[in-house]
Amino acid sequence: MKVILPGGSGQIGRILAREFVSRGWDVVVLSRRADTKRNTSAVRFVPWDAKNIGPWSEQIDGADVVINLAGRSVDCRYNQANRRAILDSRVESTRIIGRAIRSAKNPPSLWLQSSTATIYAHRYDAPNDELTGIIGGEEENVPDTWRFSIDVAKAWEDAATEFELPHTRIVLLRSAMVMSPDRGGVFDVLLRLVRLGLGGTSGDGRQYVSWIHDADFIAAIDWLIEHRELDGAVNLCSPHPLPNRDFMRTLRKSWGVPIGLPATRWMLEIGAFFLRTESELILKSRRVIPARLVESGFQFKFGDWTEAADELCRRRRV
Repeated sequence: MKVILPGGSGQIGRILAREFVSRGWDVVVLSRRADTKRNTSAVRFVPWDAKNIGPWSEQIDGADVVINLAGRSVDCRYNQANRRAILDSRVESTRIIGRAIRSAKNPPSLWLQSSTATIYAHRYDAPNDELTGIIGGEEENVPDTWRFSIDVAKAWEDAATEFELPHTRIVLLRSAMVMSPDRGGVFDVLLRLVRLGLGGTSGDGRQYVSWIHDADFIAAIDWLIEHRELDGAVNLCSPHPLPNRDFMRTLRKSWGVPIGLPATRWMLEIGAFFLRTESELILKSRRVIPARLVESGFQFKFGDWTEAADELCRRRRV
């Protein structure tokens, strides 16, 4: 199997590359900062600018799967310059991947395109699935930064679906936060707060947290590769999102920390400002469920947060 990972230098790309290499698959990572000295017989790093067709596009021709992960991190302040970089890096890279696939003599049979569960509305009343979920953007009394994230998600998906690719199946990966013990990921950040005694309730704690264990994320990618009847938008998340209050309490228990100081909304806004990030990442209620995966027969190994948190903490201690 030959897999192309545009933007594969980030945490999710490293998780996938590590797994695919262990199987003996041929992995090509497209990166703006590609270092060919890191090339091995199993992983090759190929430079690209994520905007223009170049020699990198030869890797697309004859590949089995493309998993596009490219895009500037959203862990920043949403000023004008960063907003433009976040939007352009996603839309431009997606369009150039589409062009490369369309031009290939032997196009890949599958294009897995990153998206985000943030595309759904902020809500508490019911979960969002792919068929009945409410796409966000029209909610009242939500910050402008929240609307921006939704607009980016829509544009990201539109960039992929504007192509007619008769020989390539396109799946939009509406992913929740991938929980992995690797350094630098979201679990690492949350666990650091817990270890410092700061892992209490955020805001009023009612906002739902959607998440997926890294083992289930990998298994879901495999499932999508194997099940050719699945295309379009697919939610990659645990079937059991839970309120922030319960989410953090469970993580504290798994690590063995009895208490965690809570943070009010105004405290989070100030902290986000000094950390040069946005409070949306914590305060928006992301109540998302993977209806299409479940209905197709996919079974989660870590669908419950208690079991997932215990396993992640054990791996982190090791």
